[in-house]
Amino acid sequence: QGSLVESGGGSVQAGGSLRLSCTASGCRYGCACMGWFRQAPGKERETVATIWRRNGGTYYADSVKGRFTTSQDNALSTVYLQMRSLKPEDSAMYYCAGRVRQCDLSTEYDYWGQGTQVTVSS
Repeated sequence: QGSLVESGGGSVQAGGSLRLSCTASGCRYGCACMGWFRQAPGKERETVATIWRRNGGTYYADSVKGRFTTSQDNALSTVYLQMRSLKPEDSAMYYCAGRVRQCDLSTEYDYWGQGTQVTVSS
């Protein structure tokens, strides 16, 4: 099966920006939906954003609307999460995931990356 690999995490000051990338060669033909999730210590994993690969349609959690943007480059089989105006509460492990089925509000995904750490300091 295909593998998902995230990159782009790091440490930034509040108000800064980061762009996460997810390379999913195994999902080039097989994944209809890609999602971004995050999990902070002591908290449950939450959905951040999703993108429907067929037409680029997106969904964002209320907490990140207006600050985060997800996009894709089909030629590179890569999805991105551009994060702007970062806040300390955005600090978490961020995960890329893919699913064969179309996007919906469930968290049932078929492939998961290992995660990339994002730390936002005040």
